[in-house]
Amino acid sequence: MVKEIKRDYYLEQLIKREGNGLIKIVTGIRRCGKSYLLRTLFKNHLLENGVDEKHIIEMAFDLFDNIEYRDPKIFYPWAKEQLQDNEKYYFLLDEVQLLDEFVSVLNGLVDKKNCDVFVTGSNAKFLSRDIATEFGGRGDEVHMYPLSFSEFMSCYDGNKYDGWNEYITYGGIPLVVLAETDEQKMNLLDNLFQETYISDIVKRNKIRNVGEMESLLDVLASAIGALTNPNKLQKTFKSVNNSKITATTITKYIEYLEDSFLIEEANRYDIKGKSYIGTPLKYYFMDMGLRNSRIHYRQLEVTHSMENVIYNELRMRGFHVDVGNLTVVEKGKDTKPVKKQLEVDFICNKGSKKYYIQSAYMLETEAKMAQEIRPFLKINDSFKKIVITSDIPKPFYNDQGILIMNVYDFLLNADSLEL
Repeated sequence: MVKEIKRDYYLEQLIKREGNGLIKIVTGIRRCGKSYLLRTLFKNHLLENGVDEKHIIEMAFDLFDNIEYRDPKIFYPWAKEQLQDNEKYYFLLDEVQLLDEFVSVLNGLVDKKNCDVFVTGSNAKFLSRDIATEFGGRGDEVHMYPLSFSEFMSCYDGNKYDGWNEYITYGGIPLVVLAETDEQKMNLLDNLFQETYISDIVKRNKIRNVGEMESLLDVLASAIGALTNPNKLQKTFKSVNNSKITATTITKYIEYLEDSFLIEEANRYDIKGKSYIGTPLKYYFMDMGLRNSRIHYRQLEVTHSMENVIYNELRMRGFHVDVGNLTVVEKGKDTKPVKKQLEVDFICNKGSKKYYIQSAYMLETEAKMAQEIRPFLKINDSFKKIVITSDIPKPFYNDQGILIMNVYDFLLNADSLEL
C-alpha cells in the first residue's frame, strides 16, 4: 500500500482561496506534488464538504487521452457545456500550460460567476514571474516546494536522526521519498534531472551549449551557501575549464535555473545601512537530493546542507529571506581602527515579523558560540535573534537574550520561531 503524504499547509492555502474570484495557480518545481495536491487532496476536501462530484470538472492536459482538449476551440466549448445549473463549479486543471491560449481561456472561465478555477502549471512554461503580467491581476499564486522535513517525517519509518540523514542526502521529491532503496532513489534523481529538468530548460530556452549550462549547475551545486556572482563564476570557468563563457551568458543560465525553481538566490542586505548591496549573493537548491545528484553525492558537508535546509524551510513558511551584512569598526593589533565585515546567515521578514538567524552545525565550545552570536551583539534593534544548531538538547535563551535551538525543534514545529 502506497503511503499518503499529507500536504496540509498547501491544502489550507487552496481552501482559504476558495471563491475569491481569482485563478488559483499552483506553481513549483516539477514533481513536487502539485497534481496530487489539486486532483487528490483538494478534490477529496471538496467531496467531504458536500460538493457534488458532477460540479468538480477535471482535466489533465498532459494525458494522451486529453490531447484534443489542448485546442482552446475544443476545450472552452466543452468546459461551458459542463455548466448545467447555477450552482458553483470547481475547475481543477492540471498542466494547463499545454492548453493553447490558456490565459484567455482561464480568464473567460473565472469571469463566470459560478466558476472557481484552480490550475497547476509546469515550471518549464508556466513561471511565477509571468503570473502577475499574464493574468492581468487575476492570478493568485500558491508556490509549492518539495517536502519539508516535517512532511517527510510524516511518512518516514524511523527516528528523526536517521530521517535527517536521509532527508539531507536524497531530499524531499515525493516520488524519491517513497522509493524503497538508496539505488532507486539515486536513479530517480538522476533521471529526473536529465529527462525532466534539464530537458525542460533546454527546450524552453533553446539552449545550444547544454554542457556549458550543466557545468554551471555543477559549480553552483558544489558552492551552496557561498557568496558568488557571474563575474566570479566566469573567472572560475576560465581558470578551470579554459572556457570562454561570458558573464552575460552565465547570468542568463542562472535565470533559467531560477525560472525552473531548481535554485533560488538570496540577496545581501546591509543591516546598518538598511539597503541591498547587490552582488555577490548566495544560491540555494530547492531540493537537497537534486543538488547531491548533480555532484554525485560528494561534498555532503552537513554544515552547508543544514544551512540550505533552513533556508528552504523559511521560504516554505512564507518568509522573505536575505543574507545579512554588517560592517563594524574594531581595534586592530596596532590599536588602529579596522573595518570588518560580519555576516548574519538569514534575515527573515514576513509582515511585521522579523528574525535574525544563524545556522551553526555544532556549538562545541564557548569560542564557537561567541563566534556565532558576535554579529547579533552588534545589531541595535529588538528583533529576535536565533542560533539554530544540531547539538543543543532543548531550546533556551542565553544571557544576551538570544534563542538557541536545535534544528529538529526548528523544523518539526511550525511555530518554533515563537518559542
